[in-house]
Amino acid sequence: MAAGQRLGPATLPTIRAATVPGYDRSAVTEGIVHLGVGAFHRAHQAVYVDDCLGAGERDWGITGVSLRSPDTRDALAPQDGLYTIAVRSGEGDALRVIGSMKSLLVAPEDPGAVLARLADPRVRIVTLTVTEKAYLRGADGNLDAGHADVVWDVANPDRPRTVFGFLAGAMARRRAAGVPPFTVLCCDNLPANGETVRRLMLQFAGLAGGDLAAFIENEVAFPSTMVDRIVPATTDADRERVSETLGAKDAWPVMTEPFMQWVVEENFPTGRPRWEKFGVTMVKDVAPFEDMKLRLLNGAHSGIAYLGLLTGHPTVADSFGDPLIRGFVERYWREVIPTLPKDAGLDTDAYTAALAERFSSPALRHRTAQIAMDGSQKLPQRIIASARLRLREGQSVTHLMLVAAAWIAACRKRGRSLPAGHFTDPLDARLADIFASTGEPAELVHAVFAAAGFSGGGGDAMEATATRHLTTIFEKGAADAISAAAKQRA
Repeated sequence: MAAGQRLGPATLPTIRAATVPGYDRSAVTEGIVHLGVGAFHRAHQAVYVDDCLGAGERDWGITGVSLRSPDTRDALAPQDGLYTIAVRSGEGDALRVIGSMKSLLVAPEDPGAVLARLADPRVRIVTLTVTEKAYLRGADGNLDAGHADVVWDVANPDRPRTVFGFLAGAMARRRAAGVPPFTVLCCDNLPANGETVRRLMLQFAGLAGGDLAAFIENEVAFPSTMVDRIVPATTDADRERVSETLGAKDAWPVMTEPFMQWVVEENFPTGRPRWEKFGVTMVKDVAPFEDMKLRLLNGAHSGIAYLGLLTGHPTVADSFGDPLIRGFVERYWREVIPTLPKDAGLDTDAYTAALAERFSSPALRHRTAQIAMDGSQKLPQRIIASARLRLREGQSVTHLMLVAAAWIAACRKRGRSLPAGHFTDPLDARLADIFASTGEPAELVHAVFAAAGFSGGGGDAMEATATRHLTTIFEKGAADAISAAAKQRA
């Protein structure tokens, strides 16, 4: 690591190689609590908030809350919440120190402290990036009422474990104290994420009993959002390089790309930062933007990841640089674009051209294994929803189902030609049982689709297409499966 001191308030005046906060952080009030503080939030929402703080808005500092691991707190607390983002491009790294993270809490260590902060009248917005699996949905998309953590939270409202337990507990406290509720702003890749979290929240409150559900339904705002920025995992080499450049040791910098996008539904009863001054798009309806991103970016990302893993490509740039996979992505886009709304003013040509440039960038070492995580939770909105729309119109789902087949094949290869823990999935225990009981493609596809909730709404046609692809992958390899898909009717 760098020989300099730890990044922190004392070292900021000495830093010349990065942009640093130009505002008085001691004058900032923590008006936002973020649940699930991780690399994406620190490279995205926290940057927009930092912009607002720099413009003189002082009510929107962030309390970061880790719902599981203390790692982020342990890295950033000695730095007073300061950290570096390295915006990586072909010209090198542009460094910026972010000051919007004012404090950090670890929920399992002290759930009461988290509830107290959420109940603070100064907190007006709670943002979320907890990943799809933390919403504890069953295969039908509803809250898994039998999940052990949900059962615990209903019985122990003062010591919650789940995002819903914390939100419900804080709302109950605020209501009892006569404090207006905060706005819940989901920034995860869920379909209609605001409405989805609202529905799950109401289901949780219904389990808890009383009239909290009615209060949430009538009083709490859940605007939807669409977020976009590629944020690969930080490596030790990244830490070394950033710290050497700064002349101060940063325990957890964040690597990211120049591109950044945030589309937010305008629905903030108790106020919000003036994000629009810094490039955030405030709209009445996020849905068209969300659909375009989920299907064209996230769906393509999943295809790049699983096909890349099957063909030996460790990063997105490596995978997309393979002419076979790039050709697959271009055909996948042609298959998916007709599922998007026609009257929303979406420029899909410009969007996919920008995506191709982003996927091609060798500056970001975005690992295919990182994108491959939690496929059973991601593919329903990225792939299966589009496939159902295509089938409803009597159209083929060739490339969509190649992604699903590649996911199954990549999961099955772990512990064989891929390392056992190369990536994980919430269904891993069930998948292990399925893989142990059969290797026949049709049986595998049927069992995995049922376990992941992919069946129904054209499930038979999807299964048939995915089975054809999986058979080719098993018998000839993923490259042959991509070539075969290219020859089939679009």
